[in-house]
Amino acid sequence: MAATAASAADPVIYAPREKAPAQASSTFRGYTGDLPACHDGRVLGRVSGLFATRERGYWASGLEIAAIERPREIGYRSWGPEFIPRRFCAARAVTTDGRRRQAYYEIGEGFGFAGIGWDVNWCVTGLDRSRAYAPDCKMTRP
Repeated sequence: MAATAASAADPVIYAPREKAPAQASSTFRGYTGDLPACHDGRVLGRVSGLFATRERGYWASGLEIAAIERPREIGYRSWGPEFIPRRFCAARAVTTDGRRRQAYYEIGEGFGFAGIGWDVNWCVTGLDRSRAYAPDCKMTRP
């Protein structure tokens, strides 16, 4: 029996096309993952500055961070490459009242004004009075 051309009554089966292999790229959805290190002076200055602004303006406190000791990375892109790049950091903050407290901060790409550049989210244990990062600053960790 010879093969015949498909008729209009024959079912048409659509198979999904195979995905193209992922291409090697330094960017994912426009993110490069190029973030400053935890010990970068710009990052530490930003954390200290934001802390002082919040304490002075919101809590009417003169408390400031006098020094940030032993900054270290505790995670980088911990949720996977398909998420916004973040570098998670921990350090010890010495405040002007003489106490040493654990500080956590995340440096995020696209966290800057209008989504441009990097910026930080931060938390100092025992001083998260609004509990924005509760419990115990957990929301700024990987």
